[in-house]
Amino acid sequence: MNIRQLGLTALLFGLPGISVALSFPLPSEGNDIVGETREVQTRYEDTFSDIARLNDLGYAELAESNPGVDPWLPGEGTTIVLPARFILPAGPREGIVINLAELRLYYYPKGEGRVITHPLGIGREGWSTPTGSTRIIRKQHKPTWRPPKSVRKEHEEKGDPLPLVVKPGPDNPLGEHALYLSMSGYLIHGTNKPYGVGMRVSHGCIRLYPEDIASLFSQVPVNTPVRIINTPYKAGWENGQLFVEAHPPLSEQREEQGFNFTPMVRAILQAIGEQDLKPDWDAMKLAAKGQRGIPVAVTSAPPTKLHKPLLSPQSNLLLSNSLEQMEPETD
Repeated sequence: MNIRQLGLTALLFGLPGISVALSFPLPSEGNDIVGETREVQTRYEDTFSDIARLNDLGYAELAESNPGVDPWLPGEGTTIVLPARFILPAGPREGIVINLAELRLYYYPKGEGRVITHPLGIGREGWSTPTGSTRIIRKQHKPTWRPPKSVRKEHEEKGDPLPLVVKPGPDNPLGEHALYLSMSGYLIHGTNKPYGVGMRVSHGCIRLYPEDIASLFSQVPVNTPVRIINTPYKAGWENGQLFVEAHPPLSEQREEQGFNFTPMVRAILQAIGEQDLKPDWDAMKLAAKGQRGIPVAVTSAPPTKLHKPLLSPQSNLLLSNSLEQMEPETD
């Protein structure tokens, strides 16, 4: 962390509820990584939720990157890793890209050569946020919430009935700003419960910190394309080295597939293409097991272009099998 960043983080730690927006120039051609991993020292009263919001990160991101640390009472002077280094999702760098497994949004303002990224809250199990391509069809400041019948039924069963219409104000879960998607019934919006950002807590909609959605609302035009993906494993390049960023798959995937690392192998092979590259197998296994959400280098030297695939089908199968035999680390 440079001196300016140290000073900014120290200043913001004294201003509750104010976060550091994460905005980066797009990497040069052939590169895919932005940001940097940083560290802070905790005060006695700090929690992961406090630290996450101050640094525009989510609760789950901090928990992944700091295994073994009590998220509600890390203690005085504990070193906390801030995972603010990201492999950009594969695919076009345009509009908004939401990666559910990562609990993170990427926005590429048209013609500005930069990316803005924010943490998300998404649908909990049973109310999963869908994947697919959509677009923003409407923007609303101080939105009114009309709870769908299914949500009202759930609240009634819990003895907490909802009105048919929730007007703008502190009790409105949409917060102060909402971006309506062409995917019927789904929104990108703020929240009156910021601690839920970076977790799976919603009925399927996509929540941002109030300050993040206010900023995004002012920048994103109607008709902006939105691509929602579910990619636990990302692979990308930086200065000739290949990196992998691994996140725990969503619970539905784990229940259906177990800890299946084939998607990680696929991401690596897609990034490698036809190149002469010697992967660091130990680093690949570490990334697969750790699932810490921090890019890990899996090559030790820049590649040389070839006209044949790096790995044979047999090698692909061996790699996939060796990864799938491992259990991820738990703490």
